Amino acid sequence: MSEKPELSAGEKAVIDALEKLNVIELNNVVKYMETVYGISAAPVAMAGGGGAAAGGGDAAEKSAFSVELAEAGSQKIAVIKVVKEITGLGLAEAKALVDGAPKVIKENVAKADADEMKKKLEEAGAKVNLK
Repeated sequence: MSEKPELSAGEKAVIDALEKLNVIELNNVVKYMETVYGISAAPVAMAGGGGAAAGGGDAAEKSAFSVELAEAGSQKIAVIKVVKEITGLGLAEAKALVDGAPKVIKENVAKADADEMKKKLEEAGAKVNLK
């Protein structure tokens, strides 16, 4: 891995501010930057890596998933408890996330973990999408 680049005082201040944000706030900042500036926080595929261009299907190649809470359903309190458990957020933050559905609650999760999270959320009454 390469060395860290030198940052100016202003750049360091931005990094310090970002490090103080909780997961939901940081996600909102990323979404804002994607929308306003047209940039993406998604990893860039390396050339020559094969993947879908080499004939493999996209779903078969995908190893990391995002778990999106599409809808809380009628058992909102149970869903909040599961979101709190999965994300490690506090009660108020988990409630805000559930109230803001549809929202991604966990990103870059292994397929088995994503399926388990989906199962728990659906058992609590939520509608969940894996992306």
